[in-house]
Parts: sequence; C-alpha cells; structure tokens
Amino acid sequence: MKIFFGVLMILAAVSSATSQTAAARRRIESDIRKVMNDQVTAWNGGDIDGFMRGYWNSDNLMFVSGDNVTRGWQPTLDRYKKSYDSRAKMGTLAFSDLEITVLSKDAAVVLGSWALTRDKDNPHGKFTLTFRRFPRVGWRIIIDHTS
Repeated sequence: MKIFFGVLMILAAVSSATSQTAAARRRIESDIRKVMNDQVTAWNGGDIDGFMRGYWNSDNLMFVSGDNVTRGWQPTLDRYKKSYDSRAKMGTLAFSDLEITVLSKDAAVVLGSWALTRDKDNPHGKFTLTFRRFPRVGWRIIIDHTS
C-alpha cells in the first residue's frame, strides 16, 4: 500500500510539473504574440519608432534581409525609416502562420509570414525571429531573418 501511494504521489508531482510547464509555455507564447501584435498596430499607425519597441535596443541586434546584415538597433531603425519613408510605402502589415517554439524560460523562436498591402503591390515573405526575455523590458527580438 505504501508503494501504491508513493507512486501516486510521484505521478501527481510529475503531472503538476508538466501542467505548470505547459502553462508557462502558453504564457510565453501569449507574451510574444502581444509584442508582435503591438508591432503590427504601430506599423499600421505609421509609427516606425513604436514598431521598433519590439526589438532589443542594443548594438548586438541583428537584422538579416536578402544579402544584407544590419547590426544594431539604431542602424535597423535607420534602415526601416529609409526604406519606408512614406505611409504609401509602409502599407498595411499583417503577420500570419506563426509557429512559436519556446526554447527556455528566456528564449523562443518564431517562424511566420509577413505581408504588406499597398496600392501598387503586395510584397510578402517569411521570417524567423529569435526572442529573448530581458528582466526590465520583457520579450524582445534579438535576431530577425526576413525574406
């Protein structure tokens, strides 16, 4: 009987730990989706500075697009402002097909699709984002590889 209750206690502890892990993963996914939703809202409001709040404000930020690698938060902001210097060029942004892989309590990777709806064209592509959670600011993109 003692063995039965011992096994039952172990199973209860494992079940509890697994559900906490699942709950933690759902919370991380929700937090990351909020960062990305806030980016879409900022972009669609013409606010590139607000869009950039989703990125790690560091010289170590990496943004990869095509053959170009931009290093640093400020150069990435400058690149966005140069490439999207009007509302017509910015269009309306949408993210879709998000697949969030939680790597740890402080790291995750997001695979997804992006699309701009503009008057003259509708560019679109894929992205892979590496997110990291920082104590003071929460989840931020540290690497953005967009095609």
